[in-house]
Amino acid sequence: METKHSVIMDEDAMSRAITRIAFEIIEKNKGVENIALIGIQRRGVLMANRLKKRLEELEGVSLPMGILDITFYRDDLSLLAEMPVINGTNIDFMVIGKKIILVDDVLFTGRTARAAIEAVMELGRAAKIELAVMVDRGHRELPIRADYVGKNIPTSRQEVVHVSFEELDGSNEVALEKKNGQTKEEE
Repeated sequence: METKHSVIMDEDAMSRAITRIAFEIIEKNKGVENIALIGIQRRGVLMANRLKKRLEELEGVSLPMGILDITFYRDDLSLLAEMPVINGTNIDFMVIGKKIILVDDVLFTGRTARAAIEAVMELGRAAKIELAVMVDRGHRELPIRADYVGKNIPTSRQEVVHVSFEELDGSNEVALEKKNGQTKEEE
């Protein structure tokens, strides 16, 4: 199968997107009081770490951040491998009454965001739940939208968006891969 790979955002563009999202969060919420970030495993956690750092630089306060694994909240769990990989959840603060900002790398069908919302709601009633993503690629199957978007990238279903972070992938970039033939859809 032939593939074509093109970089849509380089490291500088990703950094600018994080900064813009941070400013949008501050503006929309009139600061960062009562805000907590929750990164969705795996790359959402890396983006959340960067967003947390930028918000703290801008506002001069420490923000709580949690890590969420949505594996058991997926609506396709029965279709996954017999032993799905569990990356772990670590949320060491009360979500009750907090403004939660879920952070993920790519918004596609909306199913991951739905699962994350369900997982957070099981922890308690947040004052608000918002969604921040590096890339919104369209193709929603559920009525989910991101509140904060690094870049909208209209895609076809024959394309895959790869968000890479140095810590996990060895580089910081967003790339679009065009495949000829059958593709496996990613969330």
